[in-house]
Amino acid sequence: MIYASARESLPGPLRRWILHFETAIEIAVDRFAAALPENIRVLDAGAGEGQYADRFTRQKYIGVDLGIGDTNWNYAGLDCLADLTALPFRDASFDAALNVVTLEHVREPQCVLSELGRVMKPGAKLLLVVPHEWEEHQIPHDYFRYTRYGVRLLVERAGLEIESLEPVGGFFRMLSRRLFNGLQFFPGPFFILAALFLVPPAVVAPLFDSLDRERRFTLGYICVARKPLSPSS
Repeated sequence: MIYASARESLPGPLRRWILHFETAIEIAVDRFAAALPENIRVLDAGAGEGQYADRFTRQKYIGVDLGIGDTNWNYAGLDCLADLTALPFRDASFDAALNVVTLEHVREPQCVLSELGRVMKPGAKLLLVVPHEWEEHQIPHDYFRYTRYGVRLLVERAGLEIESLEPVGGFFRMLSRRLFNGLQFFPGPFFILAALFLVPPAVVAPLFDSLDRERRFTLGYICVARKPLSPSS
C-alpha cells in the first residue's frame, strides 16, 4: 500500500529514489525492448496484467500468466493463461523472452527456465529479474529468493548463457527499503510519529550505497541471458 501510494503521488525524481528496485526494472525492460528488432515475437512469461506490453509496440508481444498471483489483478487482457512449466508453444517459436519478478512464485523454477529455453530460438535473449531480499508477497504463492549463484546455476542448466548479471543496489539501498517497510506497522496517528523517525534515514541511506562494493546485500538481480546459436557457440 505504501509503495503504491508513492508510485502514484510522489514526483518523478523522489519516486525513482525511493522505488529503486522498481525503477531499475523499468529501465532494464525499456533497454531490453529498445535493443530488439521490429516485428519479432516476444514472450512475457509471468506477465501479470501485461504492464510491459506498451514497451513492445514494435514487436509482437505475447503475455502469458497462470492468473493466480494477485486476486485484484485483471488477467483478461493477456494472450494466454498457462502454466509456465508447460508452455503451449512450439520449440524455438520466440525471438526474445522476459520473466520479471515471477520466478519466486513458481514451485519449479528450473522447469520454468527450461521451458523458456525450449521456446526461445537460437540466439534469442531472455531478461530475467529475481528478488534476493524481499518480503513475502502474493501469499501463498511465494516460494523462493535467489542469490547470484542460484541464478547462474538455473540459467545455465536451462541451456542459456549469461551475458550480464547485476545486483540492484547494496546494503544501504536494502536498509532504506526496510525502513520504509517499517511504516506499515504503525496504524493511525502513530504513522506520522513513525514517519518522523523512519523516513529521514530511509531517504539518506542510499547515499552510502557505494560503500557496499560486493553487493552481497541486495534487493535483487537483473540478468540478461542468451540461447546459444549452436551447442558449441
